[in-house]
Amino acid sequence: MKKGIHPDYKEITVVMSDGTEVQTRSTMDTKDGVYRSEVDSKNHPFYTKSNTFTSTAGRVDRFKRRYGKGDDK
Repeated sequence: MKKGIHPDYKEITVVMSDGTEVQTRSTMDTKDGVYRSEVDSKNHPFYTKSNTFTSTAGRVDRFKRRYGKGDDK
C-alpha cells in the first residue's frame, strides 16, 4: 500500500439500538471509539414488516392533495 493516502483503520465498538455491542474495524471518525446506531435490523420497518413510515408518508401526501398545502400558487 502507498504511504499517506489511506485513512486510519482502527477498532470501534458499534452499539445497536437494543444495546448489543459489536467490535469491528472502521475508517469512521468517532471521538470515543463508539458508534451508536439508531436504526438497525431489530427496529427498521423493512426488517420488522412494519409500515409506520410509509403509512405516515401516505397521510401527509393525502393531506397535501386535499388541502393544497405546500403548493406555491
